[in-house]
Amino acid sequence: MDSKKYRYNHIGIPTTKKLKNEKYLADFDVYTAGYQENEFNIEWMKYGPKCKIPDIVKELPHVAFEVDDVYEAIKGHEVIIEPNSPGEGAIVAFVLVNDAPVEFIQFTNKELCEKNYKKLVKKRTASSIPKSDKKRKVFN
Repeated sequence: MDSKKYRYNHIGIPTTKKLKNEKYLADFDVYTAGYQENEFNIEWMKYGPKCKIPDIVKELPHVAFEVDDVYEAIKGHEVIIEPNSPGEGAIVAFVLVNDAPVEFIQFTNKELCEKNYKKLVKKRTASSIPKSDKKRKVFN
């Protein structure tokens, strides 16, 4: 792995348990806890019944890497969540690698993104996240 091209950001671990200090992302029907709260950025994720994120992301842990260009990072991979902006200051996408979900994050304004995450800005668009049964694409 090229550590200059792919920089570790966090690991997301699905759970069904109530999370301590959980934050609710209403537009995604997702509860999160732990991100930016520990030195390893271990993030717990609990998905609600209306969550439209693909099942594989809801069922398996994912590792997230910061990249300079999300569109370059997804080339040649099976894309399960197309590039989208879940909050101001970031573009994210998910791909499958060895049947495991991998998230790529491109920060357009990291400070703003982290500030907004902490405040949990409520205005987000869930329409940019494909339904779990949507056909997967490979970007080249």
